[in-house]
Amino acid sequence: MDFGVVLQTNPPAWRVVSLAKQAEAYGFDYVWTFDSHLLWMEPYVIYSQILAETRTIKVGPFVTNPATRDWTVTASVFATLNEMYGNRTVCGMGRGDSAVRVLNGKPSTIREMREATRVIRELASRRPVEINGTTLQFPWAKRSELEVWIAAYGPLALKAAGEVGDGFILQLADPDITEWMIGAVKKAATDAGRDPESLTFCVAAPAYVTDGSPETLAHAREQCRWFGGMVGNHVADIVAKYGSGAVPQALTDYIKDREGYDYNEHGRAENTHTRFVPDEIVDRFCLLGSVEEQVAKLERLRSLGVDQFAVYLQHDAMDQTLAAYGDLVIPRVNRPGTAKT
Repeated sequence: MDFGVVLQTNPPAWRVVSLAKQAEAYGFDYVWTFDSHLLWMEPYVIYSQILAETRTIKVGPFVTNPATRDWTVTASVFATLNEMYGNRTVCGMGRGDSAVRVLNGKPSTIREMREATRVIRELASRRPVEINGTTLQFPWAKRSELEVWIAAYGPLALKAAGEVGDGFILQLADPDITEWMIGAVKKAATDAGRDPESLTFCVAAPAYVTDGSPETLAHAREQCRWFGGMVGNHVADIVAKYGSGAVPQALTDYIKDREGYDYNEHGRAENTHTRFVPDEIVDRFCLLGSVEEQVAKLERLRSLGVDQFAVYLQHDAMDQTLAAYGDLVIPRVNRPGTAKT
């Protein structure tokens, strides 16, 4: 199983670069960042420095969207980074949440997301693409290749992930919901004539390693409760559009007491608009507990077809979590073979 870490590009930028370097040293494979240009610093500038100071780590947005940037500009950024540093980028794509809502905008349509996926991937992979009645291509790109992974919860977005995505991003770590979502994406891929096993399946959630005591578990829950609020925004959109039967009941039940949401507190442990999220949801959506409990849940997720687990690192134990995963969790999940048998 691959491992990633999801960072916010809070100032100072060098702290973000330092965390990325730590992640690589601890055996992580990917460094992802939020992409909301008003709430945080511009991630693509920071990617360049991360790539310059690391050797193998891959970087990308978790996630970008079709609305806030011209698609050809986004493709050019990825192709440029790949030409400079080798093919060490990946593009996470969604309809748009905080990046567009802070502007009082609306998420892109599924159709726009599908088309943006095609344009960005083709251009950044050195292939010509038809846009606005003309054929465009980067004449300077010699080796760039890019995959676009689609983040989804709702039925049409899951269908798009299976039909046109190179991978699927699920932002929660509940095994039952994961199994349902992966099944929906694989079915869509199969129905479209694609090999479902060719897709990469990435699950992302906060992880907080505790000593196993009730006290540290309670603290971990409070540090990660924000995540249920973030997921709740997407679930609320789905329920409003399709009704409560469009996704598993476990996703819809807990948002009944949801009220307002302040995007100024988005992705923050101290978010005051996530009190409606019950402990059960925090436990189901996140990885909380001892090393043994973390490993057991990760092995369950891997058995369901998860190729990567990405750790949201938005709490008060960022360095400790990286160390615990690097020293204890990742080595147990990915046990090396023996030199001689």
